[in-house]
Amino acid sequence: MHGTEKSLTENASIPAVASIKGDVESAIAAVKTAIEGEDVEAIRSATNALTQAAMKIGEAVYTAKGGAAGMDEGAEGAGNAKQDGDDVVDADFEEVKDDKKKSA
Repeated sequence: MHGTEKSLTENASIPAVASIKGDVESAIAAVKTAIEGEDVEAIRSATNALTQAAMKIGEAVYTAKGGAAGMDEGAEGAGNAKQDGDDVVDADFEEVKDDKKKSA
């Protein structure tokens, strides 16, 4: 609940987030009300509704920041790093346990 409130506040300047602000605030209020009671099913239902609202915030932020296009650029940049001659070595390692410490 607090994370969703924080996401809403931090991303309120994004128009898509601003358009769902009322829905998210309603879901937060429903969770707060449900928590005050003892009905487990009501709490579960309100929490699920809040989760859906939080996902909408995530989708809006993802879309506003370029969505999959931004992810593709990052992948291309990673591919270029290998071509630039970086000396990266993949290695396997084995953990050696020091039995002497256990017996002392």
